[in-house]
Amino acid sequence: MVINCAAVDDEYLALDVIAKYIQKVPFLRLQGTFDSAMSFMAYLKENTVDVLFLDIQMKELTGIQLLKSLSNPPLVIFTTAYDAYAVESYELNVIDYLLKPISFDRFVQAVDKAYNKLLPLRSGYSTAKDIAIGNTAENFFFVKSGTSLERISYDDILYIKGERDYLKVVTHNKSLLVLLKFKYFEDLLPSDQFYRIHKSYMVAMDKIEKIQGNLIYIAAARIPMGNSYRSRFLDAVTKQR
Repeated sequence: MVINCAAVDDEYLALDVIAKYIQKVPFLRLQGTFDSAMSFMAYLKENTVDVLFLDIQMKELTGIQLLKSLSNPPLVIFTTAYDAYAVESYELNVIDYLLKPISFDRFVQAVDKAYNKLLPLRSGYSTAKDIAIGNTAENFFFVKSGTSLERISYDDILYIKGERDYLKVVTHNKSLLVLLKFKYFEDLLPSDQFYRIHKSYMVAMDKIEKIQGNLIYIAAARIPMGNSYRSRFLDAVTKQR
């Protein structure tokens, strides 16, 4: 699911931070940044936005005034240096209230809320219990487990196993169940490092200890190779010698 975003703030540096954070999250698409409420209102005349990162204290029209003026507003995440508007913001049903300076992990939590809000309205997953937020440049991603977001480094992954409606992400020191499809991880993880070797397994190439017959040995696990995946996988192994 792709979420179209925009940011409105009269401070250039604040806009730059939000833009960089958006670019780190694969399913977020930045539609534009705006230095005033009026310029964003003009943009909305011919465009739509799913999620708006909105400053409150701005000249001419505040973020709260802008939100109240919109008949069909997008989901709003306030980004502000002031905590005095928190109560009023929740009365306006905003998704989250981020205090500057905004850290990336706090940004991710807000995005998670927006994702969960939009997901039932979109095609795809029927629930929003678990999501993953990738960050290819930083070599890690966040995965939602229960009520928390767990950070997982690509280098720590041993393998991913299908468990009925869930996937189990297994690392050196933990395993997490997520409500995602293999397709998500096939798109997220580096294709030269992670291989689908069975309808129920994806493995990290550099964690393989031994291949014997149709079995792959990783740590204490013995993982079967599926016939339809065997040829492509063994070709990849051969090329890495």
